[in-house]
Amino acid sequence: MTSKAPVEETFISHLIELRDRLVKSSIGIALVTAFLMFWPGPSHIYDFIARPMIAALPAGSKMIATGVISPFLVPMKVTLVIAFILALPWVLYQLWAFIAPGLYTHEKRLVAPLVISSSVLFMAGVAFCYFFVFGRVFKFINEFSPSSIAVTPDIENYLDFVMSMCLAFGATFEVPVVVVILVRMGLVSVDKLKEVRRYVIVGAFVVAAIVTPPDVVSQLSLALPMCLLFELGLLVAPVFVRVTQAPEELS
Repeated sequence: MTSKAPVEETFISHLIELRDRLVKSSIGIALVTAFLMFWPGPSHIYDFIARPMIAALPAGSKMIATGVISPFLVPMKVTLVIAFILALPWVLYQLWAFIAPGLYTHEKRLVAPLVISSSVLFMAGVAFCYFFVFGRVFKFINEFSPSSIAVTPDIENYLDFVMSMCLAFGATFEVPVVVVILVRMGLVSVDKLKEVRRYVIVGAFVVAAIVTPPDVVSQLSLALPMCLLFELGLLVAPVFVRVTQAPEELS
């Protein structure tokens, strides 16, 4: 009985610590959400999200809302999503603070850069999708549509499309992190990844064809960055492995 008590106390203390970290993460997201509610406000946030589509439509065109409460719910939904993205560094920091006490020094040198780079790359992917891809994709789609069709997108369908595209670009921009983890864990070597480079390029175009609309612009906009980020991962992985080696691995 006495031997089990310290283990149970340790387990309970970990659960309490996990609860505290989850509460702090939720509070961070709630504070960012509250700030966005007051400034600039859900309606202005949705107007910002809709700007690439509105710019591609004929002058004076607007989107439509087919649901009765869609003009209220859709801006609220996008505000919550934006709040989570902005609070992502704080959430990842709480995750890092929870697991850090159980890590060795060399493992901390491994996790901290991955946490920071993951959030930065995800946000970079979302920003790239919004500022570079959307304008070109919407312009291409609207120019391709017949003149007999009035393009008036529904606000909810547009939001679903934007969120799925941003998620796809944010996730695919994590390619360097995936490469670094695979190499650091010893699952594959950099030389082996270089040997299968041609298959990776083909896979990038296959993934782009699956997760993006069936147009060349959006597919190239996703596939080419994936290939470049894969090459970046090949360059960074050896340096990262060398810096995060354990003392016994150096000897």
